[in-house]
Amino acid sequence: MNSNQSPIWTLISTFGLMSLFAVGGANAAIPEMHRIAVDVQHWLTDKQFADVYAISQLSPGPNVLIVTLIGYSVAGVPGALAATLAMCVPTGVLAYWVSRLLTRSSHSRWPAIIQAALVPLSIGLMGASGLVLALTSDRTWMAGLLTAAVAVLAFATRLNPLWLLLAGGLLGFAGVIG
Repeated sequence: MNSNQSPIWTLISTFGLMSLFAVGGANAAIPEMHRIAVDVQHWLTDKQFADVYAISQLSPGPNVLIVTLIGYSVAGVPGALAATLAMCVPTGVLAYWVSRLLTRSSHSRWPAIIQAALVPLSIGLMGASGLVLALTSDRTWMAGLLTAAVAVLAFATRLNPLWLLLAGGLLGFAGVIG
């Protein structure tokens, strides 16, 4: 970070730009958030990032809460507000204008083509997010094995993911994984 640039402006420029590329929501941008917050800016450690992600997913509300927590860790409440607004406002404005454009061209086949193209991109970005989080939080072979087993179980069953999170939390609290 430039020594003349305040952390607030760094948060705004970082998350403002990132919001425009977060196809599929904030979770699709997790790999880039991790890269910037941990590797580039050194705002968080790998463990802190994994903790912030876990808290954001367990909390009620939108999945963009991770951005709020990163901003808070960088610059307190002003940082939380700046990061959240930077992540939400540009995409909100863009979505408004795109929806108006698509409404006008309702007889065109382009909206369906664009939507069909964005689905695999979004799935790939979310898969990359899962991989980054697994690599940052699984420090033992037992934790890696548990992550793989839970991923298979979540994919193969209709079990509510909160039960899987609760089981993982209990195993961690009991000291089975760490």
